[in-house]
Amino acid sequence: MDFQPSDDRRMLRDTLTRFLADRYGFEHRNAVAYSEPYHDPGRWAEMAELGVLHALAPEEWGGIGGAGFDIATVFEALGRALCPEPLLGALMAAWILGAAGAGLDSLLSGDTRYALAVDEAGGAQGIESIATFARRNDSGWVLNGRKSVVYGGGSAARLLVAARAGEALGVFLVDSSDAEITRYGMIDGGGAAELYCDNTPAERIVENGESIIRDALDHGALALCAEAVGAMDASAELLLDYLKTRKQFGRAIGEFQVLQHRMVDLMTEIEQARSITVLAASRMGSDGQSRTVSMAKSLIGRVAQQVAEELIQMHGGIAMTWEYPASHYAKRLVMIDHQLGDTDHHLTKVAAEYRG
Repeated sequence: MDFQPSDDRRMLRDTLTRFLADRYGFEHRNAVAYSEPYHDPGRWAEMAELGVLHALAPEEWGGIGGAGFDIATVFEALGRALCPEPLLGALMAAWILGAAGAGLDSLLSGDTRYALAVDEAGGAQGIESIATFARRNDSGWVLNGRKSVVYGGGSAARLLVAARAGEALGVFLVDSSDAEITRYGMIDGGGAAELYCDNTPAERIVENGESIIRDALDHGALALCAEAVGAMDASAELLLDYLKTRKQFGRAIGEFQVLQHRMVDLMTEIEQARSITVLAASRMGSDGQSRTVSMAKSLIGRVAQQVAEELIQMHGGIAMTWEYPASHYAKRLVMIDHQLGDTDHHLTKVAAEYRG
């Protein structure tokens, strides 16, 4: 396998990395990530103009990418910058809309923000636990139920809601103005929402959507894996610089062998995480897609937890200060494990598949 990115992906990576370094510095990130609307609408529009959203969808849907490596390229850059823009929801919504044959122009241009609402209250993970239901009335469809932790749902104009209509699991389009939405910020920055449906008017865009929803969630999980790799790389660079400059007993603490060993172990784990993310990206669209994504998400969750712990422990007290990036990277890495299924959830999925 050729691990070198194509010229187009290298250009995308370099352009987005420069943009985030110039326009989304750490202080600006913290200023927007923890207060409404939990992202920067102006920067969102600029990223859309750069073609970042177009890179998340294939050409037949109006995009310029859409392959696993395109998605990984974008989200790895976002992870390095701790960027809280709601691209995860846009990515998953794009794969729902594209599969449904709906137009993506307003989504890819950034003019209309979308989010995907799947998970529900109670902590159960997976689409099997969906209880939100749809029924017909004289004017069309209405939804009843509650969706929890809708990523980007607080700023989305339109929501794609997974709901049951009889025996079928469908996808329904809801205007945010028609729904009751509670917006809030997440502990690691960025926004989410609770969606309450009480006879909420909706348009059914997918009748039997189980496979389409699973595919969208797979693409979202891959994006999170790549984001984690970017955040791990930035965390390792931050930590290595600290070990080289922080002095104790007249010596840089990086000269102490025990810390050198811990750093080497950490770098080895990060490379394992990178490798399995590359494997998952290469399997998108193949028969092994879902299994490989779950393998990657399970490993990423474990390594992310380790990186977060070592980042805090080897930095000491400075890591817990708001002004220093370490604590923000640590929070994001821990939370990535809990998004779209944690380590245990994906490990259980892989084990069940191998049991047959």
